[in-house]
Amino acid sequence: MNFQYNFQKVVDIKSSAKNQAEWILSTALGELQAQEQSLDQLLEDQNRTLEAINQAIEQCAPISELQDMQRYIAYLDQCIAKKISDVHRAQVDVEHKKLHLTEKMVDEKVWLQAKDKAKAKFMQEHMLREQNALDEMATVRFAMQSR
Repeated sequence: MNFQYNFQKVVDIKSSAKNQAEWILSTALGELQAQEQSLDQLLEDQNRTLEAINQAIEQCAPISELQDMQRYIAYLDQCIAKKISDVHRAQVDVEHKKLHLTEKMVDEKVWLQAKDKAKAKFMQEHMLREQNALDEMATVRFAMQSR
């Protein structure tokens, strides 16, 4: 006699929803990592440009060249500010996805525990039926021997 849980489809759906939430979180983490790497590249580019400006000043470069570099630094500052905002947005998104995953994990756990309880109850009832059948066989055997 095999145990068949009546709500197995629900358990499967909850498990699938948890797996999907894990994938979504993984995607959000990948996006966050990409945004952080992009920010790091912008900061490195800014540092290199600042070093180039310092070298140009030491070498008495033309004013127009220094102005071009300064405009590029201003542009990089704008890009960095936007990228910091993007990184923050990605971090918030990751936190939302983590909460969503936690909800799905709790939901799945509740259904798995309900399934385990139902299986334990089924096994207990099955063992009780078996014991009753054995008791009845012993009673019949005893009654046959008494005659």
